[in-house]
Amino acid sequence: EGDRGGDARWGPRRSSRKMAPLLSDYEDFYTRRLYNRIHDCWSRPIASKPGTWMDVVDRSPGMGESSTAEPLRTLNLGSYNYLGYAEVPGGIDGKVLGTLHRYGVATCGASAGVVDIQRELEQLVARYLGKEDAVVSGMGFATNAQLIPSIVGPGCLVVSDEMNHCSIVVGARSSGAKIKVFRHNNVESLETILRDAIVEGQPLTGDPWLKILIVVEGLYSMEGVTCRLRDIVAVKKKYNAYLYLDEAHSIGALGRTGRGAGEYWDVDLKDIDIMMGTFTKSFGAVGGYVSGSRGLIDRIRYTSAGALYGTAMSPVCAEHIVYALKQIMGEDGTKIGQEKIAQLHSNSIYFRRKLTEMGLQLYGDYDSPVIPIMLYLPSKIAAFSRECLKRGVAVVVVGFPATPLILSRARICLSAAHTREDLDLALDVIEEVADLLQLRYAFWKGEMDSPLSKGLPSCSSSVCSESSDGDDCE
Repeated sequence: EGDRGGDARWGPRRSSRKMAPLLSDYEDFYTRRLYNRIHDCWSRPIASKPGTWMDVVDRSPGMGESSTAEPLRTLNLGSYNYLGYAEVPGGIDGKVLGTLHRYGVATCGASAGVVDIQRELEQLVARYLGKEDAVVSGMGFATNAQLIPSIVGPGCLVVSDEMNHCSIVVGARSSGAKIKVFRHNNVESLETILRDAIVEGQPLTGDPWLKILIVVEGLYSMEGVTCRLRDIVAVKKKYNAYLYLDEAHSIGALGRTGRGAGEYWDVDLKDIDIMMGTFTKSFGAVGGYVSGSRGLIDRIRYTSAGALYGTAMSPVCAEHIVYALKQIMGEDGTKIGQEKIAQLHSNSIYFRRKLTEMGLQLYGDYDSPVIPIMLYLPSKIAAFSRECLKRGVAVVVVGFPATPLILSRARICLSAAHTREDLDLALDVIEEVADLLQLRYAFWKGEMDSPLSKGLPSCSSSVCSESSDGDDCE
């Protein structure tokens, strides 16, 4: 009875048995008083394929989880469908169906026992990234969580960006390596930690570190910001460390040919020791990959829990990824892949510029396909989501604990499949909801003398001129 403890008037009390409290005061209060009242914003089943337009089952308060209401046809602004491969025009490619008939839905075996289509995918990924080899995992989260422990271990140091994804955190902690965290995208903080770590050596003994691994993301999905890769590579070289780049959101979405943050920053991909990415965003599939030297990939195959005990990727999904990747590389004999990449860049610049003109406060880089709209107040999370849904636009809203309590936001994810008409419809809805919820913070604070005062490109920008025709940034 006393484990939760406390005077009922003031909340949890100290346990009379000196036991650790079962619940956190702060998080329990948030769950009971806020999340439980607005959880419908994250509990709406999708009743169709998650393409540009999709059917969503509304579960507004009072409807219950067994709602039989007709699905709502909505414009999808929440899926990581960057290049539009979640919905292939013309239906399923013939090779994908052929793979289904040949291998079935799954191999029901470990990743170590791959079939030929999975090996073809690994070789294609390695060639695309200019690496010696690659290994594929059947789950995106597990790519980091289960493969990192085979790269570093006790006696090693992992230097991780404070905004890195949970899968990186899990993988680093599971490895047994020492972990130090540097401030988000702050190269000066990274260099200070590296210098001090090299001088001090390992705790207690002072022995040199067996290896030092810097871990960053190419595109941070909650902020829409790309990492300062060029500067990070310079620091990595200076201190003779290794670099692990997570391109879950940047592969396919950044760079002239979709090769991610390295191409975006004009960094030689050979300077990036380990390149990780997932197929769940730009490729519209499942799983992930790690690419690097042949010796590194062999070690991962033979020692990582993900390769030895994890379920192998479905051959059908592998075939779909090969189809998409060859199209992106232009090996299908068409320019469809390059047109998708150019369209995504054009859509990203156009949409962000229009939102900025409305006076909304945004996070992220000007050409990022992830556009966080700052809501700040937790009370506006549900209001924004529900009002947009009423008007036929499905959005993702984010709050605590994924963000600090007063930095709530709506996260817009754009796709190459969005047409200009789709974007204009979404902009009209967001503008109406912004007026309703009083979200034009930039105008209130006097931060904008002109719509482009924050350095957003006009239609003469180099990115626009390279990736689109003159009408794309009207």
